[in-house]
Amino acid sequence: MVKIGLEIHGYIQTNEKLFCRCKAESGLKYSKPNTNICPICTGQPGAKPMLPNKSAINKAIQISLILGCKINEKLIWQRKHYDWPDLPKGYQNTLSGPYAIPLGEGGKFKGIRITEAHLEEDPAAWNPQTGEIDYNRSGCPLIEIVTEPDFKNSEQVVDWLKQLIATLSYTKAINKKSGIKADVNVSISGGKRIEIKNINSLKNIKTAIEYEIARQEKNLPKIQETRMFDEKKAITIKMRTKEQVQDYRFISEPDLPTINIKEQRIKKIRQALPETPSKKLKKLIKKHRIKQKSAETLIKKLEIVEFFEEVIKEANPKLTVQWITIELLRVLNYAKKELEEVEIKTEHFIELLKLIESKTITELKAKEILNQFIPKSFSPKKKIQEHSKISDKTQLKELIIKVIKNNPKAVQDYKEGKQESLNFLIGQVMKLSEKRADYRIVKELLEKKLK
Repeated sequence: MVKIGLEIHGYIQTNEKLFCRCKAESGLKYSKPNTNICPICTGQPGAKPMLPNKSAINKAIQISLILGCKINEKLIWQRKHYDWPDLPKGYQNTLSGPYAIPLGEGGKFKGIRITEAHLEEDPAAWNPQTGEIDYNRSGCPLIEIVTEPDFKNSEQVVDWLKQLIATLSYTKAINKKSGIKADVNVSISGGKRIEIKNINSLKNIKTAIEYEIARQEKNLPKIQETRMFDEKKAITIKMRTKEQVQDYRFISEPDLPTINIKEQRIKKIRQALPETPSKKLKKLIKKHRIKQKSAETLIKKLEIVEFFEEVIKEANPKLTVQWITIELLRVLNYAKKELEEVEIKTEHFIELLKLIESKTITELKAKEILNQFIPKSFSPKKKIQEHSKISDKTQLKELIIKVIKNNPKAVQDYKEGKQESLNFLIGQVMKLSEKRADYRIVKELLEKKLK
């Protein structure tokens, strides 16, 4: 029997680090190395931590509540000792450990039991090849979510993590640009537990689990190990025998006070929790009568579904679904942007939909306008005159005469029975009209003229 458990690390979205006022740039290299640092986060002798970041604690509580955890009201910081170059103090401040009370415990999410969720500081970024250390992320707030070994296979793990990531994105508490990292614990009945450290993508998590299960089935582990995942070779490699709790020499942190979480604070955070993706999905289907597939596309990203909910207050829901799930996502994907990275106002998007619905502009022209909404939208109404549909037959006849005159071969081909030549000629009229010509009328007039 296979048992799989996860230890998931995510960077909490805050402006400042956990114990100092330095800018928090967690996970990724945004600034020049070693520029957002101070004596506290670089572990200078005599430097004492400031009181923990209140925003980080609130967001950790929020995440714990989303996971169905009980919030503990008295939290004592611990020093977790280990000797690595990325840890300037020689220990990590954490709310985990044998004598610690985690921030949240005893939860359940999508059928998987949550052992605990706790807050801790991030180490620095150490490059073992060059020996260089970047302290910009040292001291950034991390949340660690620990599950029970309830997973049975890699597919179940990946599906669950996708749901977790989507749900946590709704809280806006996790820095999604930094992603998540996971330590994966795998064991087979009769064998010792093997931990695979710091896997940073769903694809790699799946591959590592499948490799490790196959490896253990061939040779059942008799000693606990910590292993790493080699992405290029798609294998796990032994790092060391697994540390025991006593190896970290946990002690209470004398420089930080006990955190007392009052019930009123928990209640206030609970009341402000956002809707989860599953609740959003049910609402879209039942209240707004959106088809299941379209609703599932909308809820994948919070900013998209919130944008949709604002737009349908004034626009046709059916048309809105089409233009958000297909056209807006097309434009964003092409630009390699998220909706929150550009400035598209809902009122401008609503204007565009109403112009389409009233047939003031063609859908083709509307797509062109939407393309121009990146990086900043504008009022389509101001361009109505420029982009309005041409339906006047006299004006269209003039365009058709020009196209026939300029394309004698296509005209002759059509007369000889090549139907595709008609589509070419219609395309030339559309091009000449800057895609403003009414396609149906153009086709009708062109057929008559060619006869």
